[in-house]
Amino acid sequence: METTVVRCAEGHVFSTASLPMQNVGAARRIGSGGLVRCPRCARLRNVVPVGKGEAR
Repeated sequence: METTVVRCAEGHVFSTASLPMQNVGAARRIGSGGLVRCPRCARLRNVVPVGKGEAR
């Protein structure tokens, strides 16, 4: 299974196994991320993929 490095709305960077709605067609996708439970703040947050070299 492939992991994706993401950033939550609070700025926490972590990896996740997959993003929700990743396989849904572009016409039905809302934004480039999805909702994932952040392990740092333990809340359901909107996350976006982090570009290479962008993670701190």
